[in-house]
Amino acid sequence: MPDLPALKPALRTIPGRVPGATRPRHRSDDPLLIGRDRELAVLAMMLRQDAAHGTFVLIQGEFGTGKSALLREALGWARRTGDTVVSAWADPSESDVEFGVVRQLFEPVVLGTTDDADTLLAGPAASAAEILCADAPARQPAGGPTPSPAAGPNAATLTGLYWLTAQLCARGRLVVGIDDLQWADLASLLWLQRLLRRAGELPVLVIATVGATPASGDPDIIGRLAPLFRHRLTLTALESEAVAAVTEEVFGHLGDERFRDAVRTATGGNPFLVHTLLRNVRACGGGPDSETAAELARFVPADAGQALHPVVRAAGPDAQAVAGAVAVLGGTPSLDLVAAATGLPEPAVQDAVHALERAGLMRRTEHTAALVCLMITVALRGDVLPSTRQEVHLRAAELMLAQGVPAEQIADHAVHAPLGLPWVPGVLERAATEAVRTGAAGSAAALLRRALREPLEDAARASLVIRLGEAGLAFDVPEAVRNLWLGLDLSHDPAERAAAARLLSGALCAVDRYPDGLAVLERTAESLRESDPALALRLEVDQIFAGLNQAESAPGVLPRLMELRINDAAGTPAERPLAALLGLGAIIRGESPAEAVALVRRGLTRGMHPVDDESFVYSGAVLLLGAAGETELALDYADAAVEEARTCGSAFALAHSRVIRANVYLQVGRVSDCQSEAEAALVTLREIGIGPRHSHSVLATGTLADALVQQGRLDESQALLQGAGLTEDLNGHWINDHAYLVRGRLRAAQGRPEEAIADFRECGRRTEARGMRCPWIYPWRSEAALAHAALGEHEQARALAEEEVELTRRWGVSEHTGVALRALALAIGGAEGLGLLREAVRMLAGSPARARHAQALGDLGAELRRAGRVAEARDRLKEAVTAAHCCGAALVADRALEELRAAGNRPRTRTFQGVGALTPTEHRVAALAAKGMTNREIAQHLFVGLRTVEVHLTHAYGKLGIDGRSGLDEALSRSDGP
Repeated sequence: MPDLPALKPALRTIPGRVPGATRPRHRSDDPLLIGRDRELAVLAMMLRQDAAHGTFVLIQGEFGTGKSALLREALGWARRTGDTVVSAWADPSESDVEFGVVRQLFEPVVLGTTDDADTLLAGPAASAAEILCADAPARQPAGGPTPSPAAGPNAATLTGLYWLTAQLCARGRLVVGIDDLQWADLASLLWLQRLLRRAGELPVLVIATVGATPASGDPDIIGRLAPLFRHRLTLTALESEAVAAVTEEVFGHLGDERFRDAVRTATGGNPFLVHTLLRNVRACGGGPDSETAAELARFVPADAGQALHPVVRAAGPDAQAVAGAVAVLGGTPSLDLVAAATGLPEPAVQDAVHALERAGLMRRTEHTAALVCLMITVALRGDVLPSTRQEVHLRAAELMLAQGVPAEQIADHAVHAPLGLPWVPGVLERAATEAVRTGAAGSAAALLRRALREPLEDAARASLVIRLGEAGLAFDVPEAVRNLWLGLDLSHDPAERAAAARLLSGALCAVDRYPDGLAVLERTAESLRESDPALALRLEVDQIFAGLNQAESAPGVLPRLMELRINDAAGTPAERPLAALLGLGAIIRGESPAEAVALVRRGLTRGMHPVDDESFVYSGAVLLLGAAGETELALDYADAAVEEARTCGSAFALAHSRVIRANVYLQVGRVSDCQSEAEAALVTLREIGIGPRHSHSVLATGTLADALVQQGRLDESQALLQGAGLTEDLNGHWINDHAYLVRGRLRAAQGRPEEAIADFRECGRRTEARGMRCPWIYPWRSEAALAHAALGEHEQARALAEEEVELTRRWGVSEHTGVALRALALAIGGAEGLGLLREAVRMLAGSPARARHAQALGDLGAELRRAGRVAEARDRLKEAVTAAHCCGAALVADRALEELRAAGNRPRTRTFQGVGALTPTEHRVAALAAKGMTNREIAQHLFVGLRTVEVHLTHAYGKLGIDGRSGLDEALSRSDGP
């Protein structure tokens, strides 16, 4: 093989080569030559060489790599430069015709009409001509010696052909091109072998292409021929640069990099397959983008398999069956599985795989086989008859079943089996169970739908339909409702009916069909009460909780809630959900925070989403733990629920868990985290068919709107509530009480106190109608008090605030008392109000409610400033700014900054602690110190005095909360921002 320096002159002669181009560009008529600049350069050099001696070039490559295109290009150059060119394209259908390739080469010369044609047929060439043209009108030879008959016609023809070649070379260089040498007949191969051995001194250039040796051919002769070719070119897969050039040619632009990478992977870089796929993408209206990249398989032409037929057939009689079976089975099937699927003996399969590997279509290991790329797999699979595909899958499934392979692997083939096989439903159901466990609910649903096509008994059908409904909750709640309802009607098993009723009721409530959800629970519980009281009680727990959510049904279920005791369910499946419900009841009635928390903990021993015991009562308990002063514990449960939902793959459970966590984030003052969680939950809820007015969406929307208010993004909050229809009159669902509270906070922040008061009082009216006077769930009194105070209605404000203080002191959770005291302080004002504010700050300082603490600090600073105590006011306001900044409560921070400016302070940052509090110079000095520079080196670097550096570092240490240089690097890497 010539080395690269020797190719440089030839590179400049290649048609279409752009000097200095960063990517190969080709202007040949054949697009398969894109990316073949190196090989073209080699052939160009061969054509430019001294023609006095024989030159032999063998082009090797798999199917579709462009061997023929490269040969055609070289022969075209030879003709244009005046060389005598003879060419032949071997064909498998003529591989048994003696001298078939030689006939193609020399018949045009022998039968030619040129004036010197007769002179070429002198001597031994005449005998060769008689044989080659036996079926054609032969010319009479001009005379010359005749070979001895004893030599036989074959030997005579070989001698004559060499003589003919020499005569052609006498007129100038002869270029011989032979395509697909592996298909050539034996006689022609023997002639070529003699030519290559004896033509070293003749001005002849032989260029041949060869692919995989056919199973029916003679690999020995090809093996003996190959070393006689002094130069070899091996065509490999296209690199990324060449695929980009082809993409640009087909579409007119490069397209997306992910698309090009996907094309190269799907085709294995095979030029023919690359062009075929790209042109079909364009013809079908696709584009070179990431969206198309994700579904390339559907753009494989329906007739693509036909182009592979000759290659597959050449691999032997069993190759077609093996290639089709591997394509249908997909992946990397074992050879014994392929044998079972095809019905062939395993040795025959091994031979076929070996032949397909030689043809470049397959890759194998000792025990497995796989097609080389996606496009070949899809093309060959599409070429297999549907009945054959079904048979392949069935045989594979039966072998895997006998071998004890896991059900999820067997199911890939069992889904294609014919109906009526008794083992299929069980395999599919087990596979669906595993799919749900691993989070693939969509796959589980597909398996269950296929199982339901089987002839089943009623009990088995009911079970599968319920399983299908349960899986559907992860991605399509309305469809899940239909399936669960059907399964509940079909089932006669008590435990199965109870589980289905809970799931169905939860799904109905999720789409705001509360009356239907309550009716399902009540009817099913009543049907089980005599046969299984524990299951009936379990359903009643959910019925009571769902009833509390509606204003119309709450009065009817509250008495039953009051009379239930935990011992009613001791040791039964109802114990944990009843404990969670009673914990909620204790919070609603205001009995004891400690008792409520103990009951909730007992109910949540298996988390918020216990397997086979799903219920919204658990999430309700988590949500209201904050009312008992346990927001950090609530966050722990919410975090665990989100992670569990991610693992199980239920989109509905994940969205619901995120809504709960967003609300808890807001309770602990993590405003930015709340925003991101609520937004993610809303996206998922929309995707699975939960509309904006459904309760889960309303809670997420209200929580997000509340977070936006705290960030001072009032217009966005208004648009969000309006877009969800929450600025109108709302129905009697419990969750809408929260929406009224949030809407009131927004209107108060917008400076619309009258409308805010109306919303707060409507929230109060609705909660009290449910028997919930507790301000620790919805503190509407303190919010309304602040709005009355803003209007100068201090008596109304004081009355509401005092009532809330009394209720919260009785409850005994300092966080809620602190919130109520702040409202009372602002309603009263003066020295008494200042004292109450100090108490509110003290009570909130030790609570998880960081945003509430920042709010109280800001109010205290503002009141101190108005009381003329400016120095203390500045300190409290700085604390408020820093605390509000840390938790993302920008509205509180901005108001505290305004008060600071009114107090004569000119803050240069939006916070007074953490990295964000550093001035630019302080940050620069601290960063240099963190890198290890001494104070003197920093002073010299910044052209400042040593004392200045010391002052800046001292200030930085204080703001970062560290003692010295050792903590600088870690402190600067932290972000105090929201």
